[in-house]
Amino acid sequence: MRSSLRILVGLSGASGIIYGMRLIEYLSERQMVEAVIYTKPAEIVAHYEEGIDLRNWLNRMAVDSFREDEIDAPYASSSSAADAMVIIPCSMNTLASIANGLSSNLLTRAALTMLRLRRPLVLVIRETPLGLAELRNMLKATLNGATILPASPAFYHKPRTIDDIVNFIVGKVLDVLGIRHNLYRSWSSIKTFKHR
Repeated sequence: MRSSLRILVGLSGASGIIYGMRLIEYLSERQMVEAVIYTKPAEIVAHYEEGIDLRNWLNRMAVDSFREDEIDAPYASSSSAADAMVIIPCSMNTLASIANGLSSNLLTRAALTMLRLRRPLVLVIRETPLGLAELRNMLKATLNGATILPASPAFYHKPRTIDDIVNFIVGKVLDVLGIRHNLYRSWSSIKTFKHR
């Protein structure tokens, strides 16, 4: 994909708001954030996990942002769709809505627009364990065109800090979007493994 991609970022109420914050930081440094859509539960999680007021933080990041209830925002319509969209983290409620075509708020309407237009939609789920309903919804979303990317960090790159783990997941999102980065060492770049 071209380097001038404009990415719409969605923040829902799953644990792991730090993943979304890091992605926004990375993309905004490169002027690649189209806008951010966030839910009320995301605000609650941001306050609980990171001790921040999410709206104020987004204002400081100088990115356009919209609450889930602002259904008159541009991204409710296919005429204003971004090049790609990432919902990070993606709650099971948001996943279920997208999998079943329920456009109950701006976040899910924007996501369904991406699917209708056959544009990249990455859902970074952060839940465990997973039940049959969640697995079925992941399958449905995948069949509809979304990419399911579990926030499931690897350890072959020898992470030492939480930032290392967060950067791995954000790097995987960038990989899916075709955006070059150096947030983690890829498997192919590590030469220390020996065959047994």
